[in-house]
Amino acid sequence: MRYEDMAISVTELNSYIKNKIADDEYLNNVLVKGEISNFKNHYTGHMYFTLKDENSLIKCIMFKSYAQKLDFMPKDGMKVFALGGVSVFERDGVYQIYVKAMQEDGVGVLYKKYEELKHRLEEEGYFDVAHKQKIPKMPKTIGVLTSQTGSVIRDIINVSTRRNPNVHIRLLPVPVQGEGAAEKIADGIRIMNENKLADVLILARGGGSLEDLWPFNEEIVAHAVYNSKIPVISAVGHETDFSISDFVADLRAPTPSAAAELAVPDIYEVKQKINTYQNRLRLSLVKKVEIMKLRYEKCMSSRVFKEPLRNINDNYLKIDTYIKRLESCIQAKQKEEKTKYVELVSKLDALSPLKTLTRGYSLVEKDGEIIKSVNDVKSEDKIDIRFVDGVKEAKIL
Repeated sequence: MRYEDMAISVTELNSYIKNKIADDEYLNNVLVKGEISNFKNHYTGHMYFTLKDENSLIKCIMFKSYAQKLDFMPKDGMKVFALGGVSVFERDGVYQIYVKAMQEDGVGVLYKKYEELKHRLEEEGYFDVAHKQKIPKMPKTIGVLTSQTGSVIRDIINVSTRRNPNVHIRLLPVPVQGEGAAEKIADGIRIMNENKLADVLILARGGGSLEDLWPFNEEIVAHAVYNSKIPVISAVGHETDFSISDFVADLRAPTPSAAAELAVPDIYEVKQKINTYQNRLRLSLVKKVEIMKLRYEKCMSSRVFKEPLRNINDNYLKIDTYIKRLESCIQAKQKEEKTKYVELVSKLDALSPLKTLTRGYSLVEKDGEIIKSVNDVKSEDKIDIRFVDGVKEAKIL
């Protein structure tokens, strides 16, 4: 018998295995516990990820219709319970879980505690911007609170020394997960402050699940960060992870490496800026000197410096001219007013009753009033007759 008659195709084999698995009722509805990794939220709405434990892993897919019913967003490092059926993807010849429902494994309780503490601390003012301290521009010593081993401290040292070889890194090893870690972290912050061991503190650890990051969500750590006199930069977990210490800290960094960049200025950039400022200052001074030189030359060539008394003498001449003009105006005005005065006196003299008396006329008065009609007097009235040279009394007969 030929092999061609005996062999089956790859598709037929994959289809056979798929049917075998489909006939297993246990695999059609299985509940699996594991940790999510390689999570991808596809633009179509489908979710692709891997469930793993200490020894194995299995691929999973959750279609959009089921993913829309989730009350949380899955992410790498999250431990979950996944309910679904196992089947074979014939094209690739791999089996995977088609997840219909998913629930967080114990994280729900922790997340609720996290939200409650976050809300309470926010109301108490622990997150207020007004309380946050500025990070020193040129710190000499960087205090680091993290695990003594691992990539976190190496990344911080590498980045810091590359940016400024003269900076001093002072590590205070603390556990970053597990029981008692929060108390050790709080003690580390207190020790750094009491002994003034650093100019700025970096509180750091790598990524992990909510349980792994939990020490940085403890209230004792929040109090220690809030009361720290040394500015604190929090760099806990991945860029998408937010811990309570991130909100309380004076500055949050998305990663430990980014924290080192925020804490340590690039000395080469600083030198370049200084050189730039020196060049700008030098050019400004040269320009200022040139401007002052031009002003000096202009002043020296002006008449004020060549003949300093000429302007004064010219002003004296102007003043003399103004005085003569003023005197002429005053004299003309006096003459004009004097002429008007003489004319008015002449008019007044011509109209005066006394002027009439000089021509032989007299005035008859009674009780100080001039008699204008015979009807104004009667027999026996006493009257006064005013002449040019005096007054005589008379009586009407």
